[in-house]
Amino acid sequence: MPNPAAATMAVSHAKRRSGARMARILPYLLSLPALLTCIGILVPFFSAVYYALQRYNLAFPAGRKFIWLDNFVQLFLSGEFWHTITISLLYTALTVGLEMLLGLAIALLLWRRSFVTNLLSVALILPLMVAPEIASLMWKLMTNANFGILSYFVSVIGIHDFRWASAPQSALFTVVLVDMWVYTPFISILLLAGLRGLPRQPFEAAELDGVPTSFVFFRIMLPMLLPYMLTAGLFRMLDSIQQFDIIYAMTQGGPGNTLMVFQIQAYLQAFTFTNIGRASAILVVLWAITFALSKVFMKNWLRLRERAHGLA
Repeated sequence: MPNPAAATMAVSHAKRRSGARMARILPYLLSLPALLTCIGILVPFFSAVYYALQRYNLAFPAGRKFIWLDNFVQLFLSGEFWHTITISLLYTALTVGLEMLLGLAIALLLWRRSFVTNLLSVALILPLMVAPEIASLMWKLMTNANFGILSYFVSVIGIHDFRWASAPQSALFTVVLVDMWVYTPFISILLLAGLRGLPRQPFEAAELDGVPTSFVFFRIMLPMLLPYMLTAGLFRMLDSIQQFDIIYAMTQGGPGNTLMVFQIQAYLQAFTFTNIGRASAILVVLWAITFALSKVFMKNWLRLRERAHGLA
């Protein structure tokens, strides 16, 4: 006759062994998505480095060979490449700086909770729901010299035949304007979340003491908000310096080479001139610049976080 107590103990022991086995396996299972993501990042990166060290043109496959740093030397000796660096950094500085100022202004306007501000906060998300390529095509139609509504508005105020993205003098202004329309809501939402997460006690104490609004903004609010601003700026910097879709949809890097930023130059080298080695070298340089800028952002972010916690 079977012993019920022994059977119960056996089942309990089996469950404990299964639980111990699962506890040993669980950390590896939880780490698996991060590992796959890391592999998905590192494989293309090392592939780009590998191709950047070669003379590799799809039109002349027989001439493929290692030339080591020759692609990079040719890049740095090219005036066109230095123009690419200049215009990419200028575009990044303009978009991130202007979007930060405008996003902060919008966040301050929506800081106080009410039915209207809550409704406008939701409406802010609408431009982010439009793909940048579609937004660029919309703006391209609105800035058309023949029937664009924006061209009509500038003609009303006395500016006739404004060529927007088709003229070298105004092309950068136009694509920055489109970028601001698409991505300023992203900055606003992040800063609005930061503002609403700030402690209320310093502001209430300043209000009771009759402290001027300018002092509250520059000496209390802004220092506490700086980590959020750096976080938003880092995200936008990483995206702006790698910009492709808005500029390509609006101007294809033109007129001429006016807006020949990193991604567009690499795209043309790879898919128009089939020069995979040179395109890879451009992207490796882009990675190096992005890495250096990210290090600066992160260093300042950590310093500000320590100061906010009273550790600096």
